[in-house]
Amino acid sequence: MEKLFKHFFSTVQGSIIVGVLIVASFFIGLLYTKIQYLEKGGAVAATNSQPVAAAGDQPSLPSSPGGKVNVDVGHLPIKGNKDAKVTIVEFADFRCPFCERFFKDAETSLVKDYVDTGKVKYAFRHYAFLGQQSVWAAQASECANEQGKFWKFHEWLYNNQAPESDLEYYSKDNLVKYAANVDIDTNQFASCLNSDKYAKQVQDDLSEGQKAGVNGTPTLFVNGIPIVGAQPYSAFKTVIDQELSK
Repeated sequence: MEKLFKHFFSTVQGSIIVGVLIVASFFIGLLYTKIQYLEKGGAVAATNSQPVAAAGDQPSLPSSPGGKVNVDVGHLPIKGNKDAKVTIVEFADFRCPFCERFFKDAETSLVKDYVDTGKVKYAFRHYAFLGQQSVWAAQASECANEQGKFWKFHEWLYNNQAPESDLEYYSKDNLVKYAANVDIDTNQFASCLNSDKYAKQVQDDLSEGQKAGVNGTPTLFVNGIPIVGAQPYSAFKTVIDQELSK
């Protein structure tokens, strides 16, 4: 009988240990998944009291029937035919790696196939949420716009983007140096940037983006239909073609 009780308690004790290990493994798995999500940029915590915006594993095609948003094109120069049937408004941050990916992977084709052919007009608005350096980069593009070089500077910034961890690359002094690469009068540019004269415009764009429901960058509105993230060209093409067919 004594041997029977010992065997029983040994079995129960072993079951409890196994159960504890299973539960511990479950919670460790959850923690590991969360860490992976954050490492992939599932959520980007902004600095300097800027809002937080998701910029990680983004939805495949987050557009929905009847979900159009009334979004203004803003004040920066528009690419394409002003009377085009379809309007695209992009909200982005010059430091956002997903914005860079979109610029290099899909935007070039969109411009070639739809903007240059007169079917779409394309507008850019600031969503400078990744700290002070993002704000300065946005203001710098406004100063470039004073000299008719907004799109050239926009392209240069995305073609030469630094890692998010580099907090010196987008200093005001460096931005002045970069401006020389697109034939900008750097004296005028430096005076403009150092004065923060376009701080309100940059902040206003951010506020308008928030009102429109932007919570990830890049976010593009195709005739008011939101598409979030560095989606493939085909995702934008589908929505654009649908709007053109109406």
